[in-house]
Amino acid sequence: MTQSYEQTVKALSPQDILAKWSDVTPLSKVSGIPRSAGSTSSKEDTQLFAGHDEEQIKLMEELCIVLDYNDQPVGSGTKKLCHIMDNINDGLLHRAFSVFLFNEDGKLLLQQRADEKITFANMWTNTCCSHPLCVPQELGVSTGADDVNALENAVQGAKNAAQRKLEHELGIPPQEIPVDIFEFLTRIHYMSPSGDATSKWGEHEIDYILIGKVPNSLTIDANYNEVRDFKWVSQAELEQMFQDSNLVFTPWFKLICQKFLFQWWNKLDNLAQFKDDQIHRMLQ
Repeated sequence: MTQSYEQTVKALSPQDILAKWSDVTPLSKVSGIPRSAGSTSSKEDTQLFAGHDEEQIKLMEELCIVLDYNDQPVGSGTKKLCHIMDNINDGLLHRAFSVFLFNEDGKLLLQQRADEKITFANMWTNTCCSHPLCVPQELGVSTGADDVNALENAVQGAKNAAQRKLEHELGIPPQEIPVDIFEFLTRIHYMSPSGDATSKWGEHEIDYILIGKVPNSLTIDANYNEVRDFKWVSQAELEQMFQDSNLVFTPWFKLICQKFLFQWWNKLDNLAQFKDDQIHRMLQ
């Protein structure tokens, strides 16, 4: 019997991951520098990045947190390495976060990803979705004595990353989104190609779900290299968007909506009841 994709991922030990992907730097050797020292000028890279935006290509040098099946950090790998579909098909997994910001009227801030994005371009999604970097602050550790495998530390790291990316993508000043406004609810594990099954790029993530409540006066100054459009929507307005065949949504956003979002939306003042330490496996 052919083993399932989940079995493939589960079977990869940290030692297997480091042996299979020599470009992954073991956690014990991570320097704390948040960008790769490598280049994106090889023949392979020229083919992979053909026609893509230069700024987005540079971001592919960022160092993601490579994980095993149990969400334990193994080391650092470039964003490029972690998003190549051939690596994903072999089981390479990394950490991500998804932020959902709600205003005082109970509306959710959505963004449409920019044309320039290498993965999932032009798709509508939740407020902000990105990756903690493999640096102490975004691993949630401050000293060598901190447990990098502790969920509470990983959550703190995801919150720190969320604040950074909300400023980068939407221009929201950090003082308007202190990390303590984020409430961690759960994690999902999913995999998806970016586009059809022939895509060179995709996602395979354990995604930390963060909810934040913000004032209606929240400052937004979108970075249009990251975000094509954004809007605040009610539940009814989002449901109408899902009915519009001209709109395309990111796969992780659809998964979260189908399983969780509308339950949470009705209980924004009492989200603690939904919090868990599980990893919800949503592998297709």
